[in-house]
Amino acid sequence: MTLRTLDTLGPLAGRTVIVRCDLNVPLKDGVITDDGRVRASLPTLNRLIDGGARVVVVSHLGRPDGAPDARYSLAPVAQRLSELLGKPVTFASDTVGAAAQEAVAALEDGDVALLENLRFNAGETSKDVEVRSAFAAQLAELGDALVSDGFGVVHREQASVTDLAALLPSAAGTLIEAELDVLDRLTSSPEKPYTVVLGGSKVSDKLGVIDHLLPRVSTLLIGGGMLFTFLKAQGHAIGSSLLEEDQIPVVLEYLERAKALGVEIVLPTDVVMASGFSADAETAVQPVDALEDTSFGAKGLGLDIGPATAAVFAERIRSSKTVFWNGPAGVFELAPFAAGTKAVAQALTEVDGLAVVGGGDSAAAVRALGFADEAFGHISTGGGASLEFLEGKALPGLEALGWEA
Repeated sequence: MTLRTLDTLGPLAGRTVIVRCDLNVPLKDGVITDDGRVRASLPTLNRLIDGGARVVVVSHLGRPDGAPDARYSLAPVAQRLSELLGKPVTFASDTVGAAAQEAVAALEDGDVALLENLRFNAGETSKDVEVRSAFAAQLAELGDALVSDGFGVVHREQASVTDLAALLPSAAGTLIEAELDVLDRLTSSPEKPYTVVLGGSKVSDKLGVIDHLLPRVSTLLIGGGMLFTFLKAQGHAIGSSLLEEDQIPVVLEYLERAKALGVEIVLPTDVVMASGFSADAETAVQPVDALEDTSFGAKGLGLDIGPATAAVFAERIRSSKTVFWNGPAGVFELAPFAAGTKAVAQALTEVDGLAVVGGGDSAAAVRALGFADEAFGHISTGGGASLEFLEGKALPGLEALGWEA
């Protein structure tokens, strides 16, 4: 079987189409701080609107405990979606209750409604198949077809992702198509040199990706908090930097495998050490064999790759034909420790080939640091889903749409 796309649903004029988007945006005091996921949903929504469909958008936001919670309301998203679409978006204050039913019933061809956070209903994420199926059945009563376009949730078995797809004619939206095309290029026949840049806090979060991609890549660049487990494995003192001691044997095994495969693993040669985890901490750039040789000694924390490392990483990225990046190089949220991540991001904008920002914190970082989405070959909307795809795992939300890995 192959992925069912929008074309398989036939003419949609006059039909009520439920669109499962991923509108899980960051909010601060009820204001969206990064609307990237809302923007990513626009191509599919506009195609349906232009085709005369009656569009019912559903999504989750955050992790409410299966009940309404004003902190996680999609009301701000409805407002932003209306602005971006240039037309009114009706907001229903519940998921499958009277408000949702009234909003859907009032839709005319080309109209759009957004239902309240799916996770306000415990059935959305329930582990009990019957409970989940019952909620999916209620959702199915609201539409004639399902377009699944929330790539960030396709690795989950949830009512709106898997169960609903079994109840209605269903297909993938253009966002999922685009994500799969890029991820397939990263795994099937990537153009060489192929560089993978991994950061973030934990080695354990990236083990599957390293394992699956190691035979495919030319170079692996290691930054973020995970770098200190690699340095510790090589015998370096790392002060009070983040460490997963239990992962040291795994790291040593990967270093040996990479050597046998002819893959170069590039580790930092210098690190920005700090006296504490704050923007006003005392800092010092230290070579990796002298991380504790500062006034803060063994209490020092490594919070970013150093400038020499950043320059090497940037050169390796720019000279590659394919690059995948997942995980910041440092604590980019604090200005003194953002330079490494910024250098990586800047280098990705200069790649003569395919440069992919792998969602999650990396996507948030490039936007926070002032980069436009258009500067990159692709910014994934699904951090966890992207990683699981690159690990070679089956994704239930894609299988529900006919996809076979």
